[in-house]
Amino acid sequence: MSRAGRIPGWATSILGTVALVLAWWLFSAVGFRPDAGTTYDPVPSPWAVLDQILDDGFSAYWDFFSVTINEAAIGFLWGNGLALLLAATVLVLPRIEPVVVQIAVVTYCLPIVAVGTIAIVALGGATAPGDPSTTAVFLAALSVFFTTVVGALLGFKAADQASLDVVRVFGGGRVRQLFKVRLVAAVPAILNALQIAVPTALLGAVLGEYMGGTDRSVGITLIRLQGQLDSVRVWAVFLLCALVAMIGYAVFGLIARLATPWVAGRSAA
Repeated sequence: MSRAGRIPGWATSILGTVALVLAWWLFSAVGFRPDAGTTYDPVPSPWAVLDQILDDGFSAYWDFFSVTINEAAIGFLWGNGLALLLAATVLVLPRIEPVVVQIAVVTYCLPIVAVGTIAIVALGGATAPGDPSTTAVFLAALSVFFTTVVGALLGFKAADQASLDVVRVFGGGRVRQLFKVRLVAAVPAILNALQIAVPTALLGAVLGEYMGGTDRSVGITLIRLQGQLDSVRVWAVFLLCALVAMIGYAVFGLIARLATPWVAGRSAA
């Protein structure tokens, strides 16, 4: 399809959101209705969930969301930092690439629930009420590691060979090639990997909270609400989790557009 015939990105986002809300409403209205004689609604309508959020106020949710966002952010920094460091090391020491890739694949294939069970025993949870859970931070870091390692390696290898030869002719080694050429070439791929890692880090943090070790977080709140059969607030927390992940995803998407205007042929101005 030509560029002139494409649907703008903002319009695609709006259409996708509307389609999801309509599908949610249809499921709540047709597919999942409360049993006779009970008030428990397994799939409340989007309007009921939004009304509940407005009645409670965003401050009621921020109290525990702030803990989870903090855990996800710490895990995001640690996981991506280590992934980028190992990917850069591969370019300086190419022989260790199979080892690094194998480590990344293993972290991706590990069942995160089983790893979380071991982590809560080995690492524990929060050291004090309201502090980030060590297990949640670890699972957030583990969740983003594979994506960033693979994205960074592909980006580093996408460097123009002629530019690498110029650096080599002027006496530059692999380290100088890394900073002068490969890093610039890898920026789009790295930013895309970081963009994908934002919702993944949040998911890892929430799963870590399900393991326990924290008294105030999204995970423990979901467990409590499920025990109380408060389905409307459960869906409200789910909706706010999606909103937080979308905001983080959009922020890194905006950073990528501003930092790499040449990718889509845009002017740097």
